[in-house]
Amino acid sequence: MESTYGDRVHDAPPDYARALANVLQATFDRGGSVIIPSFAVGRTQELLYFLRRIKDEELVQGHKGFPVFVDSPLANAATRIYLENAEYCYDGEARAFVERGVNPLAFEGLTITESSQESMAINTDKRQKVILSASGMCEAGRIKHHLKHGLWNASNTILFVGFQAPGTLGRSLLEGAEKVKLFGETIRVNAQIKQLPGISAHGDVNMLIQWVTHFSPKPRRVFVNHGDTEVCDLFTKRLQDEFGLAATSPYSGSIYDLVKNEYVFEAPPEPLTDRVRVTVPQEARAPREPDSPYKQLLAALERLSDLIRQSRGRSNRELRSVTKQLNTISDEWERE
Repeated sequence: MESTYGDRVHDAPPDYARALANVLQATFDRGGSVIIPSFAVGRTQELLYFLRRIKDEELVQGHKGFPVFVDSPLANAATRIYLENAEYCYDGEARAFVERGVNPLAFEGLTITESSQESMAINTDKRQKVILSASGMCEAGRIKHHLKHGLWNASNTILFVGFQAPGTLGRSLLEGAEKVKLFGETIRVNAQIKQLPGISAHGDVNMLIQWVTHFSPKPRRVFVNHGDTEVCDLFTKRLQDEFGLAATSPYSGSIYDLVKNEYVFEAPPEPLTDRVRVTVPQEARAPREPDSPYKQLLAALERLSDLIRQSRGRSNRELRSVTKQLNTISDEWERE
């Protein structure tokens, strides 16, 4: 089980829309834009909901019609799923909008970008704006390009809306890094770095304990992970001492035999941020079986799919030739 907030209790949730509006107001007033590294699934949709309310209630003054860009293919796909499955994805408040024929995740000034060309064009747009882009911890994705173009500008705000793990670019920025390296270039951090308080999908310590203690019978073993090292250890000890659970917080590289209910190999207690490479003893390694022909076929299919997705821009002659070859193979298989 995770332990992100295994050492604290969440405060009462603030008015997220107003808290976000305050950041937008201050940033727009000084002539800047707000860049939000956001997790593609869940968090981006929450923010769109808050932004719709901000615009509907005019919570930002003097900047009517400010543009909002969602620049993440995965976030776009996830948002479509939300829209198509309102009964399962929305709470009562959001469903009420749908029942009135209102899209709770759309509003005037919203632009959904798909192509890399559209993504790059955002950074040439001189208007004050909001950019939502993944990944949420700034480790990959289009957000890194927006940071490269926005971190140097003291008028901008980089607003974090989720937990930033140790060792990530997002964590470095939150902890006050003065310079960061992006695409081989050193970028000075002049923008304001802020975090929206309280917005997290991770339960606090009380929620975690309530969940794990509701199992009947008790679990034979509880593996605690997904938290800072100190928090993992603290939460594990609490599960052991207060609730009599057989809890452990394994380090990366550990191997556990679930049948025998024992460790086969315990990795050394080295923090992950030290990038330590764990060497597993030979006797602890499971024998590797050769992949079956079917698995090899699936791997070949995945490789081919990647190549096809990257083929945009190739000549029509090449594309027609490959299409013909693939159709020939398919026709032969269908006849068998």
